[in-house]
Amino acid sequence: MKKTKILGASITMILFMIQFNSYSQNTVLKGCLKGLSDGEVTLFYNNKNQSIADTVKAIDDHFTWQSNLDEPVRVALNAGNEHFFFFAEPGQLTLVGIRDSLNTYKLKGSLMQEHEDLYRASTRGLMQEWDSLYKKIDSVSDEEKALIERRRVEISQLFIVKAHKFVATYPTSPYSLYLINLENEYAVIKRLYALIAPSAKNTPAGQKIALRLEKMSRRQIGNLLENFTQPDTAGHPVDFQQFRGQYVLVDFWASWCMPCRAENPNVLKAYQKFKDKGFTVLGISLDEKASNWKKAIKDDDLPWTQLSDLKGWKSDLVNRLGIEFIPSNVLVDPEGKIIATDLRGEMLEEQLKELFE
Repeated sequence: MKKTKILGASITMILFMIQFNSYSQNTVLKGCLKGLSDGEVTLFYNNKNQSIADTVKAIDDHFTWQSNLDEPVRVALNAGNEHFFFFAEPGQLTLVGIRDSLNTYKLKGSLMQEHEDLYRASTRGLMQEWDSLYKKIDSVSDEEKALIERRRVEISQLFIVKAHKFVATYPTSPYSLYLINLENEYAVIKRLYALIAPSAKNTPAGQKIALRLEKMSRRQIGNLLENFTQPDTAGHPVDFQQFRGQYVLVDFWASWCMPCRAENPNVLKAYQKFKDKGFTVLGISLDEKASNWKKAIKDDDLPWTQLSDLKGWKSDLVNRLGIEFIPSNVLVDPEGKIIATDLRGEMLEEQLKELFE
């Protein structure tokens, strides 16, 4: 079996290949896919913070994959034109099916996969409705689009209800932790995590969620936004403390982020309307190239202070605050307390009207 470590998420950027028989393996998958003959299967997964591609040679439809896993991992198995996703975990696993018929694939030996199957069965109706609405949205009137969006919001809430029920039923399951990690809202993550058993919280996956919550808590309403210092466009360090005494929108963005660029006119409009009333904006860019950053500032005509350490997602500030997507922002009052988060579109102007008018 060949093992390939992959740079980032790309499966085409190969760093090196090693023979995978030099140490004991705790995970063994024995597969039988009719029609595979003496072909190959490739399994893509992340393990120990590395992206890996294992290529396994089959003999007469049968193959064996081995790995050394600390915890359950999501695996994508590529056999011909089919891509089968499953959870592998330490132990003995079996996979049977017909190579070119994905719905015939059956995996045994993975408790986490069993739990995913249970959860997916409970949400199948919601998922089918969601997919149906998604296909309709580009071919209906604006009035119908509004109804569809409203229903999609309702379905999203129903998914959370389903997740809550599953986590409450299986508080020790690694899949419960996986479900929680799919959520983006701090309040939802916190509520679901409270249902998790102590033994599961002490696992690596459980501890990662605890750390994620800790970081996200630093930008929640009611908390003081911690002080930070970053360079401006001239390379001069700027301290956040110097903005005390006014309302500040701390806006996380980047030149390469199209939703951010689309949001900039809304932020500019609010800035121009309220800048003389005690409001300003502080841009924090996740760019890595100064030239791209400065060009975007000029092109979008952004007059407020702009900061960046040019470290992208590896920025210490971004990491400390648990910023997971952009555009993202926090509105801070004159004392440095967070009073609103992720204001977009007309929401920012409406919030400022409440403060100043």
